[in-house]
Amino acid sequence: MSLSLPLSLTFVLFLSPSLSLSYSFSLPVDLLPLDLLSRVLSRAGEGARGVTGGGVHLIQSGGVRGVRLSRPHPSLDFPSSQHLANCHLFPREFSIVTTLKVSLVAPKKNEYIFSVVEEKEEEDLLIGLRFSRDGLHFLFRGRSGGVVARWVFRGIQLADDRWHTLVLAFSGHYATLTVDCNTHLELVHSKSLPSDLSVQGSRFHIGSRGRWNGLFSGLIRQLVLVLGSDATPRVCPSSNPGLAELSVPAVLLDLPQKETRSDLTLPSYGGLDYVLEQQVLSTSSETYDMEVFSVQGLGLMAAMAHRSPSLGSAIYLWRDGGFHLYQKISTHGALSWRHFTMGKKIFLVVSNSRESTGKEETVEKDELSVIYRWNKKTQRFVHYQALQTHCARDWEAFRIQGHTYLAVANHRQGNTNHTIDSVVYKWDRGTQLFEPHQALRTSGAYDWEAFTVGPYHFLAVANAFDGQTTHVDSVIYVWVDGSFRLFQTIKTFCATDWEMFQIGSRVFLVVANGHQLHGNGPGRYAINSTIYELDMSSQLFLRFQDIVTYSAVDWEFFTVGEESYLVVANSFDGESHSLNSIIYRWQGYEGFVPIHRLPTIGCSDWEFFTSGEESYLIYSSATAPLSKVFRLKTH
Repeated sequence: MSLSLPLSLTFVLFLSPSLSLSYSFSLPVDLLPLDLLSRVLSRAGEGARGVTGGGVHLIQSGGVRGVRLSRPHPSLDFPSSQHLANCHLFPREFSIVTTLKVSLVAPKKNEYIFSVVEEKEEEDLLIGLRFSRDGLHFLFRGRSGGVVARWVFRGIQLADDRWHTLVLAFSGHYATLTVDCNTHLELVHSKSLPSDLSVQGSRFHIGSRGRWNGLFSGLIRQLVLVLGSDATPRVCPSSNPGLAELSVPAVLLDLPQKETRSDLTLPSYGGLDYVLEQQVLSTSSETYDMEVFSVQGLGLMAAMAHRSPSLGSAIYLWRDGGFHLYQKISTHGALSWRHFTMGKKIFLVVSNSRESTGKEETVEKDELSVIYRWNKKTQRFVHYQALQTHCARDWEAFRIQGHTYLAVANHRQGNTNHTIDSVVYKWDRGTQLFEPHQALRTSGAYDWEAFTVGPYHFLAVANAFDGQTTHVDSVIYVWVDGSFRLFQTIKTFCATDWEMFQIGSRVFLVVANGHQLHGNGPGRYAINSTIYELDMSSQLFLRFQDIVTYSAVDWEFFTVGEESYLVVANSFDGESHSLNSIIYRWQGYEGFVPIHRLPTIGCSDWEFFTSGEESYLIYSSATAPLSKVFRLKTH
């Protein structure tokens, strides 16, 4: 993938004492919303059956999920510095968005939705949002030290056992409360929000005023702090105002009973209206990977890596609004396909693997991945070159300075050796073959992602397992003087995929984290996958956004019109392969927000493609002999 950056501000990125990058980059001016509830769930350990850890429970009520707090737990409080790293003073302009459900509140009882308190024995209150029978109270420390000012929104009936979404917006002396995108209350307070309210050395407490002051008794579905702006226009209007969404944790979007309608949508953020099921494609066996590409004169094709060694893999041709079998190719436990071209020559390379039988020499000898070349006369792909690989999970093709390279992700050698060499091959114009160019040490390598930024070439590997743990470093390399050198390491959990994309002048990498496992301990499948952004000041890819995923195995970035999207392949939650995979839309300062959930079975890969004026997504299943095509309907 290649990108260009406009001329704006110039930064220098030092890769080593003798190497630097210099190109244009625009800094973001908006702050991301602070999703406080996702923070709680990620620390408590989200559970697929409704129970997380330490008194944090996922409860289904009114057709959706919320969080109930039954007892104090360390996940419910955390240092403010972890969310307000570059903001020591609390801003005078901000918004709070929360969705809650309350059955009953006792007279004269106050229940805190959240608070920020000083991190000392007295736990003095700095900021608090609490609920009582007579209304909603926002409290903050005034300018004169320990004096707490209070704003009260009265006359609202929330304890009715229904879901309500509240948006509170504050600016100086003024505050507004919007309930369910309808009721709108305004307050003018004699005391302005202080401009010097320091949050250094303080902690957020979710559902309480502090560790020993009781817990919020209702359900919470959403709790978001937006700094520097009024979030009301971003939440309202909504097709479901009581459940209007800004940022709901992904684990709360999935219901235990799986949805069957493919056009089921979350409240719309614009851009995509519907995701409609276009085709259910029956395949000869389960499919681990797909590659959609185009052949001049024929049109769109999809190469599918089928599991069955006896039935092999297949190439499908798109016609009349669907994929149809075009060519069968003999493969052995195929795990991935990659399409690439050199001039007018068209190639496909497949990753073959074999199950270990204990006779490692035989396995090593037989485990060959194959490059196929398109034959114009026969209109078929034919065998071109075989290369020795070791449980190859992925191939990546790229060009540097006029030369073509292929990188293979060797996953393991035998049953137990995962820390082995993956290899970068270079096209030899003399032999007309790919020859080994560089070996790179990897640990259970699962995926390569090649991309360029300005004149510089990068290659990122997703490392999944080192033989003991899935908590291993994945690595980004940069091309220097004819070979790849270490650029950055990033801690990942069974990393299965990297996807690079650009929005405007901003450069991102998103990793699919599949599984937390160490030794013989229990595994976790509901974990964060992370989006990183290339930051010029720190000269690194920095964490930008965490998204809860379920044994994620693929991310696909795509655009429809002027809008940008990500779709994740959720494959397993510890109990079932029947899960919702989710489409996220880019919302600027909010990052990516969920807008559609699609029922999938053992989802292994997503591919985006266009045909005529229509846009489509196709997913493959690693647990069922089918793939599905969805048509994206826009405004």
